[in-house]
Amino acid sequence: MFDLSSPLYCAATAVAARLREAGWQTLFAGGCVRDALLGRPLKDIDIATAAPPETVEALFPRTFAVGKAFGVIIVQTESATFEVATFRADGAYSDGRRPDTIRFTTAAADASRRDFTINGLFYDPADGTVADFVNGRADLDAGVIRAIGDPAARFREDHLRLLRAVRFAAVLDFTIEPVTAAAIRACAPLLASVSGERVGTEFMRILCEATRPSRALEYLRQSGLLGVFLPEVVAYHGCPQPPQYHPEGDVWAHTCLMLDALPAPRDADLAWAVLLHDVGKPPTRQSHPDPAAGGAPRHRFPCHAPHGAGMAASILARLRQPAARIEAVSNAVRHHMTFVDIHAMRSATRRRLLGSSGCDLLLELHRLDLTHSTGDLATYDFARTCRDAFVTEPVLPEPWIRGRDLIACGYRSGPTLGKLLERLYDAQLEGAYPDREALLASVPPGPASK
Repeated sequence: MFDLSSPLYCAATAVAARLREAGWQTLFAGGCVRDALLGRPLKDIDIATAAPPETVEALFPRTFAVGKAFGVIIVQTESATFEVATFRADGAYSDGRRPDTIRFTTAAADASRRDFTINGLFYDPADGTVADFVNGRADLDAGVIRAIGDPAARFREDHLRLLRAVRFAAVLDFTIEPVTAAAIRACAPLLASVSGERVGTEFMRILCEATRPSRALEYLRQSGLLGVFLPEVVAYHGCPQPPQYHPEGDVWAHTCLMLDALPAPRDADLAWAVLLHDVGKPPTRQSHPDPAAGGAPRHRFPCHAPHGAGMAASILARLRQPAARIEAVSNAVRHHMTFVDIHAMRSATRRRLLGSSGCDLLLELHRLDLTHSTGDLATYDFARTCRDAFVTEPVLPEPWIRGRDLIACGYRSGPTLGKLLERLYDAQLEGAYPDREALLASVPPGPASK
C-alpha cells in the first residue's frame, strides 16, 4: 500500500506518532489513502486527528494557522509540510463553498461529511489498517464514484464538487454511479456560482490528467456542466465541417480526437490551445448549397482564426488563467492556420515564424490538427525540415544593422527608420547580401546627411 521507506511517508508517520503519543487518535485521510490503495504515486499526505487545533500548535515548533477556523493547522517539518485537520462535522453551507460552522467530532462522523466514498477512507500508520466508515473500499474496487449520503446535499454544500466528481471519474477511469450522476445533472446550474479561478483550475486538471479527455468532455456536455462554464465549446457539437478536409466529423469530434492524442506529460498551454483552436468556427460558419455536390451544403468559416483568438482570450480571462497562458494560447489560436501557407512564404517570413517564441506550441498544434483531419503532414514535415536546417545557427540571427547604424547614415528615429530596419533584416534573412558590410553599403544616405 504505502511505500514505508519514502521520505514523505516517514515524515508524516513521525507527525502522527507525536500526536498519538500525546493521547490523540491520528490517521492519514482522504486522497492519499485512495491513491495508496490504487498504487498511484502520492503527492501529499493529509493527516486527521482528534486533537484540537490549539493542541496541534502546541505539539509542533513550526505551524501556520491558515485554516484554523475549520480545524486545519499546517505543520512544517524539516522535510515536508502537512495539513493536520481535527475530525469535524460541518454545519450549513450558505455560500456553496465552506461550512458556516463546524464542531469537532469523531473519525466516523468526519468521514460522513466528506464528498465521495473513495475519499472518505482513513489509514492508521501505527498498525497499517484502513478505517472505512462509508464503504469506500468497495467502490474503489468497483471503480465507482459515489457521493457520501445524499448526493444532492453534498453538491449543494460545495458546488465545485460537481466538477470534482467528473475529474475523479476521468482521472481514475471510473464510472459515476446513477444516483450521483442524476444529482449532477439536476444540480449543474449551481456551478455558475463557483469562481472562474476554481472552475478553471479543476477543468485544467481534467484536460491534463484524464486518461481520455474526450470522455470527460462528453460527460460534461451531457450532464449540462460544460454549458455552464464553456458554452462556446458546447457549440462545437453538431457544427459541420467540409468532409474533404475533415472526414472525422464535426468540430466536436475533431477536437475530442486531438485532446485524446495530446502527448504525455500534457502541457497545459497546448491542452487549452487544442480545446480552443477552432472556437471561432461555430460563430463564423457560413453554409451554402454547393451545385458541384448536388446541392449539398458547403461550409466555410471566414476569419475563424482571428475571431477565435479573441474568444480564447476572453474565455481564459473568465477562468482566471495566467496572463502568459492567455497570450500563448490566443496567439496559437490566431496563427494555427499559418503553416498551411508555409511553402509559399518568403524566406524571411518563414524564418520569422519558425524563430518566434510560440513556434513550438504552434508546430505541435499543427501536427495534431493535421493528424486528426486530412492526415496529410506535408506542411508540418516541411516546417520541421526548415527549422532543423538552422541547427548550427539561430533561426533568427542577430540583425547586422541596428538603429544606431542608420542614424549614423543620416536617418532620424521614427517610423521610417523602423520600416527600413525591417526591410534590411528581411534582406539579411533571405541571404540577399553576403555580409554586414555589403548590406550596410546598400543603405542610401539619410535626409540628415544631405
